[in-house]
Amino acid sequence: MSDKTKNVVVTFTFLLVLVLFFVINLCTKDIEISYAERRKLAQFPKITVKKLLDGSLGQDFDKYSTDQMIKREDFRKLKAALELDVFRKKDNHDIYLYQDSLVKIEYPLNEVSISNATNKINAIQNDYLQGMKCYYTIVPDKNYFVSREEYIGMDYEKMEAIMGQNLKGMEYIPIFDCLQLKDYYVTDIHWKQENLQKAVDRISTKMNFKNRMHTNYTKQDVIEFDGVYAGQLAVKTAKDKICVSTNEILEDATVYNYENKKETKIYDKEKLTSNDKYDIYLSGPTPLITITNPKGEEGKELVVFRDSFASSLVPLFTEAYSKITLVDIRYMRSKDIGNYIEFQDQDILFIYSTTVLNNSSTFK
Repeated sequence: MSDKTKNVVVTFTFLLVLVLFFVINLCTKDIEISYAERRKLAQFPKITVKKLLDGSLGQDFDKYSTDQMIKREDFRKLKAALELDVFRKKDNHDIYLYQDSLVKIEYPLNEVSISNATNKINAIQNDYLQGMKCYYTIVPDKNYFVSREEYIGMDYEKMEAIMGQNLKGMEYIPIFDCLQLKDYYVTDIHWKQENLQKAVDRISTKMNFKNRMHTNYTKQDVIEFDGVYAGQLAVKTAKDKICVSTNEILEDATVYNYENKKETKIYDKEKLTSNDKYDIYLSGPTPLITITNPKGEEGKELVVFRDSFASSLVPLFTEAYSKITLVDIRYMRSKDIGNYIEFQDQDILFIYSTTVLNNSSTFK
């Protein structure tokens, strides 16, 4: 076979493959959600004159065709394998494997974001918490525990310093030293509830409610799951396991969700059918909930301004309070808080992860 004939055959085969992929994609039903990546996939773009003129239609179609490509998950896994195993890159999409744990690079420190976060917190204090004792703590992301000789990371000490300089009317409760990388899920961003006792002891001691906590917990394995990083990195890892800490007090407590006007338990077993199994803790992300403990000391109340890390931590405070209110200003406007909470003499705790603080544009 001559070189010319070979070139024709190769070119024809390549074009045939492209056409077949195009036809199969056209005939395949679009997928709405990538459960591995925990996000909605782009759908066929709406064609308008405006989009044709400003060029955005082409961009939208590129996103659509990429998201809806057949065998997309297989190609993602192949890409990750090539990046990590063949080309020997340390990370793929800023996620890497370190000591058998999937970790996301958090870099650099966004000082503007940290200042924005403290401004939001100060505004809440000025509007609602005048004269009340307020505490705050910071949850380190997994990248904090990684050797800086191997991977870059944000300046965590500087973050603490900025927070301390800007939040002068609050007491800081440091918990970085209460945690290790093994206290977090292998495939997910979050920490394991069953490993939080040191952090619980530190916070309860500083906030003076440790003397109201006497009951031990029974630990129950609930379900295996793949966390958000497993889908994003697209490499095979060991599965994680949801384990809840419970006792009679937690089982008798009730949770009221103001968004859907629904009462549930602290551990919402219905969420085990959802994509994110971590939502078993207090039913997942929501603007405002209250935990009512009928066995708690009357008049002892706690208000927590939080992100998702508090969902598994705060239940371990339940014994010390008759009522705990959790507010998430990523989903609720700060100016609306007073419509739902009457601030009097509650304990106040702000708890945010370094990831959220470094991306505080989500605060409302």
